[in-house]
Amino acid sequence: MKYLLWFLFIACIVSILLGYILDIKSAQKCIGFGVAGLFLVVFPLFSYYRWKDKDVNDYMLTKENLDKMRAYNDSKDKN
Repeated sequence: MKYLLWFLFIACIVSILLGYILDIKSAQKCIGFGVAGLFLVVFPLFSYYRWKDKDVNDYMLTKENLDKMRAYNDSKDKN
C-alpha cells in the first residue's frame, strides 16, 4: 500500500508539472487530472492507510481522556 501511494503521488505531481511545462493542447487537462487524482484518490487512500489500525476514541476529548491528561500534567508539574 505504501508503494502504491508513493507511485500515485508521484504520478499526480508529474502530471501537474507536465501540464505546466509542456506547451500542448491538453495541458490544462493534465493539471486537472493531477489535482483530481491527488484529492480524490491519493488523499483518501493515505488517510485510510494511516488510520486503519487506530482507535478513534483515543483521539477524542472524552471525560476519561481529559482526566488522564490532567493526571499526567499534575505528575509532570511535581517533578
